[in-house]
Amino acid sequence: MATSPKQRPFVLDPLFRSVRGLPGIGPKLAKNLERLVGGETLRDLLFHKPIEIINRKVAASITDLPAGQTGSLVLKVERHTPNPRRSIPYRVDTQDNAGHVLTLVFFHAHRDYIQKILPIGEEVLISGRIENYQGKRQMTHPDYILPLSEKDQIPEIEPVYPMTQGLTGKTLTKAISAALEQVPDLPEWLDNALLTKQKWPNWKQAIQELHRPKDGAALSADNPARQRLAYDELLSSQLALALLRHHTKTTHGRQLTGSGDLRAKLRAALPFTLTSAQERALEAIFADMSEPKKMLRLLQGDVGSGKTIVALMAALQAVETGAQAAIMAPTEILARQHAQSIGTLCDQIGVKTVTLTGRDKGKTREALLSQIADGSAQIIVGTHALFQDSVIFHDLGLAVIDEQHRFGVHQRMQLSEKGADADTLVMTATPIPRTLTLTLYGDMDVSRLDEKPPGRKPIDTRLLSLDRVDELAASLKRKTAEGNRVYWVCPLVEESEKIDLAAAEDRYMALKDAFGDRIGLVHGRMKTEDKDKTMNAFANGELDILVATTVIEVGVNVPEATIMVIEHAERFGLSQLHQLRGRVGRGSAQSHCFLLYGKLSETGKARLKVMRDSEDGFYLAEKDLDLRGMGDVLGTKQSGMPEMRLADLENHRSLLEMARDDARLTVEKDPKLSSERGEALKTLLHLFDRSKAIQYFRAG
Repeated sequence: MATSPKQRPFVLDPLFRSVRGLPGIGPKLAKNLERLVGGETLRDLLFHKPIEIINRKVAASITDLPAGQTGSLVLKVERHTPNPRRSIPYRVDTQDNAGHVLTLVFFHAHRDYIQKILPIGEEVLISGRIENYQGKRQMTHPDYILPLSEKDQIPEIEPVYPMTQGLTGKTLTKAISAALEQVPDLPEWLDNALLTKQKWPNWKQAIQELHRPKDGAALSADNPARQRLAYDELLSSQLALALLRHHTKTTHGRQLTGSGDLRAKLRAALPFTLTSAQERALEAIFADMSEPKKMLRLLQGDVGSGKTIVALMAALQAVETGAQAAIMAPTEILARQHAQSIGTLCDQIGVKTVTLTGRDKGKTREALLSQIADGSAQIIVGTHALFQDSVIFHDLGLAVIDEQHRFGVHQRMQLSEKGADADTLVMTATPIPRTLTLTLYGDMDVSRLDEKPPGRKPIDTRLLSLDRVDELAASLKRKTAEGNRVYWVCPLVEESEKIDLAAAEDRYMALKDAFGDRIGLVHGRMKTEDKDKTMNAFANGELDILVATTVIEVGVNVPEATIMVIEHAERFGLSQLHQLRGRVGRGSAQSHCFLLYGKLSETGKARLKVMRDSEDGFYLAEKDLDLRGMGDVLGTKQSGMPEMRLADLENHRSLLEMARDDARLTVEKDPKLSSERGEALKTLLHLFDRSKAIQYFRAG
């Protein structure tokens, strides 16, 4: 969301003018342009990066340009071959100085116009894509046809942009060119030593070079202008997070020290001993909560590492002081599961828990809201329903947010703001590469649970060709007869729920012949009640096999499930495969995971082998990033990832580290950004709409 003109430095005003003021951009074209560039301003237009470079340097001869290449030639017009029917192409034969012939082809041509721009006997400058057709060279609808006197109108190096319907390349290029004429000189927010060392241009020069490249190397991620712009974007993001962190750390919080009585009772009630990783995390969390400052901590726990108990311990520290704790999950299934596991333990130690989701209506909801408001509900478990204005806490001391990457920073802040000075603990079971941790959670302290509870056996992971699916189904028949339960996850097909659903239904019907009524199906389009009913039937042992789309990725805890089958495993990211595999291996019995694959690329083979050989989620996450790139490494499209328009996290990882260090040091030295560089950095924050961070340094 753009900062308001009142807040924004005056120097940025030209960049926040509407694209509707550009020459040739009327109301209809403006809508198409705004949709393409993701905004209404010249800034949005200038942040629309080219994806390719066309070299239109004039070639000496037709033979110098291979088929499929775009280029420019000086040609003499020899002959017109019009056609009586416009449905048949109009052809114009031309030749270069060496006598080589190139035919220009026009479909649905206006004869008078073609004869006017290509007069017989004249030399003209032609630019376009060369093709071979029936053994002859031709060019269909040249991009440029100009008299030699106007040859300066063709750029030698021309950027090519992502496009949308209703816009032409020429219209977009003309709009960008007009916008570049209005780019102001901005104060330099980067340190001079850094600029000199990296040999980076100033911001205005960099944005000009982005759209007026000198050569093909201009598109490279390590081009100085591209690096400069990427660093600016990364720095704005890291500076915003550093300001948020500073604000949190220096904002008055509350000391939630507690007596330790409830935590001692919980330890006594647990049938197991906490791992040393859990103890380390709790030590840090308890220390944070005891400080008179707000806690903002990320708990990264690999699948099955015991985050829920850590969250409950933290909640009890808040409850011991008379405050409430809220635990928010991304789905109703996971919220109810948390409520069940936490509720059972809390009942034993005399702590009142309630669960609030979107399903609760009418009098039931009113009763729950009343208990939350009067404080009789001490721990509240729920979904995003906890964000709603009607939910008023008596005294919220701790907000625990599970699978934060499903929500985003704004929602996290929304919940923590429901309690004056509430501490925040964010949890994720998705192992996140360091690069993404910096990008998503740079404002937080981080704890990692990198151990599994004792007694859990490694999961036996095997790769199996889809050709052997019938053989696998037969062996599962024997396994289920012995009491084992099976998850069967169906392929991920791009973003089409319909195709996902069809694949799951087909597999369900194929297996139903063998397993009869002992098989169930869950998918994202089912009603929550029906989904829960099927999941519960599986958990209770009424079903042997649960066929599912990736809806089961986060949540479902069935210790009796010992077999995971993932169909078309090559279509999933390593992190997501790891999440799915983590649905089994939760009891003491030996568990198995079968990765069924179809056609495999070399990268696909490498990824599945890594998956087979390791159960370390953090290692897998880093490998996924290396093998697949940023793509969908979190295993979800709703990742909360800030949208980068100029930076490319795959190629600019080292710049991200630099930006993080730069931002931290800056905020340590100048938290109000009141120095000369600090004032310039405020301009940077406004340029990238980091307005929330600007509020923080205004508030001090």
